[in-house]
Amino acid sequence: MTSQSGAGSIRVREARGDDRGFIDQLGAQTALATTSPVRPVSNEGAMRAYRRMAEFCRRREGTVTLVAERDSQRAGFLMLITDVPDDVTQLEQGFVAYVAVAEDQRGQGVGRALIQAAVSECKRRDIPHVSLMVSSNNASARSLYADEAFVEERILMTKAL
Repeated sequence: MTSQSGAGSIRVREARGDDRGFIDQLGAQTALATTSPVRPVSNEGAMRAYRRMAEFCRRREGTVTLVAERDSQRAGFLMLITDVPDDVTQLEQGFVAYVAVAEDQRGQGVGRALIQAAVSECKRRDIPHVSLMVSSNNASARSLYADEAFVEERILMTKAL
């Protein structure tokens, strides 16, 4: 899976064993950005949540982890669960559990290449839908997902007490 951008060539491939350190480090670096703007959480709390989610994905047979390389350097990763039913309809779907792009690689097409590769993987497996969640204050990610034809399906509303 390769795509070209004005900023260089982006290649997306399945993760290998030697990618684990990169994935864990980048996941920890980006964990706080994935949290709710309503529910305060410490950086350590966000990292614990990331580690739990990553371990869940690693243990799940239907998880595909993709790594993006830009100009032969690892630039981001995505964890896609391919065997999770929708929680309401119970229909088959893919679920993007985590997307992370290195800070110095953002805005260069890395996230887009990862999302497009995840969609392609779902199509290859005849999975009819792919879903994801995004923090309401992550404007750049929300814009990317909208550009890639993701639509709001449900909205979680929260009230702090």
